[in-house]
Amino acid sequence: MIPPKPPSRPDRVSLWRHLRLFRQDILSAQPARLYRAWMAEFRTPFFRSYLCNDPALIDLVLKARPDDFPKSNRIREGLNPLLGNSVFVTNGAEWKRQRRIIDPAFEGGRLRDTFPAIWAAATAATARLSPGTVEVEEAMSHAAADVIFRTLFSIPIEHQTAQAVFHEFRAYQRSQPILNLAAFLPLPRWMPRLHRRQTLRAAARIRALITAMTDSRAAEIAAGTAPDDLATKIMQTPDPETGHRFDTGEMVDQVAIFFLAGHETSASALAWALYLLATHPEAQARVAAEAATLPDQPDFAALSRLKFTRDVFRETLRLYPPVPMMVRETTCPETFRSRPVPRGAQIVLSPWHLHRHERLWSDPDHFDPDRWTRKDTKLCARAAYMPFSAGPRVCTGASFAMVEGTLLLAHLLRAYQVAPIAGDVPVPVAHLTVRAAHGIRLTFTRRAQASACSV
Repeated sequence: MIPPKPPSRPDRVSLWRHLRLFRQDILSAQPARLYRAWMAEFRTPFFRSYLCNDPALIDLVLKARPDDFPKSNRIREGLNPLLGNSVFVTNGAEWKRQRRIIDPAFEGGRLRDTFPAIWAAATAATARLSPGTVEVEEAMSHAAADVIFRTLFSIPIEHQTAQAVFHEFRAYQRSQPILNLAAFLPLPRWMPRLHRRQTLRAAARIRALITAMTDSRAAEIAAGTAPDDLATKIMQTPDPETGHRFDTGEMVDQVAIFFLAGHETSASALAWALYLLATHPEAQARVAAEAATLPDQPDFAALSRLKFTRDVFRETLRLYPPVPMMVRETTCPETFRSRPVPRGAQIVLSPWHLHRHERLWSDPDHFDPDRWTRKDTKLCARAAYMPFSAGPRVCTGASFAMVEGTLLLAHLLRAYQVAPIAGDVPVPVAHLTVRAAHGIRLTFTRRAQASACSV
């Protein structure tokens, strides 16, 4: 069975229709030829954009000369009310300063330290489920948010403030399009950015709640009573070059992107992974067999026994990369594949198209976790796999996300068997991340061995 894929638009449509499609869903707004093209140019009256699938160009932009291709401010327009000046949207010296403070919190040793909190969230997610029909996007959003709160602030999702942030974020998701209209128009900086009122209200409420949590943690740090979690680590880490630490406003910006990136992207990947396993029973049985070897208590070494489960999550990220497109901007004229590219052009790097590129992958639209054990895939993956971006701007929490996804899948599949609902096929669309247009519903049934163990 081939996993669902959004329809592609015809090669030629009017600019107005393309912009309307793009605001609704950036995936179905693209022509089918992009799954074979090495490069494509799109022109509007205000700017030019170039989608690059050529691994050499991707390497140039993300790894060889990243400073010459900063993140595009057009993408920033829609996220500004929530993210402020976070590490996700900054460039240049400011971005480098922020990464110098943030990165130590996610180094290898810290991942082991946060593992018990991820395990606790996985256990809680399994306990919250019950047999029957489950809307897995909603359930996985809850689980991923729990992971973020437990690892960042040492509180479970049931905590009053965590609950409030989670529910406000759901309101923000529903009101926020993937791109604000200002992303398409050359508006001067003084002009209002045309955000929806409900988007602004939700972002303000989220930031107010995060501010209260950050102020509380600062007081705990001052009193010497703060828990040793990610928030404490980041707030206490000085920039090794300047000695500067994040103040409250800066920390609020960073927590907002940790929640957006760590919760929204993980929820997307986990929901699609469960759907893929539900529609591929043999793969599901292999994950359940690995999961049966997990101990009852947190054991970091147990991750090494979940090799196939990890490959399932990796393959899910190939087919359904949570962030389907990334946009950079040229700072000087360039030449790409013998084509002149002007200064200020938008360079679109699309994990969605790259991961399904017909010239790079064998059976690109098929779900095949075993491909990750084959030599040809390992070679291809180095050039054409970037669910967490690549180069200096690679997601600082990439290893964290892989552990979270693998462990949650194992816990869920150890307790439950999942099956698709006849005729209920999810259609992927891109909002803040790749989600299903009308949700993903699966049937959950308790596994016999899990029931026996709980008696």
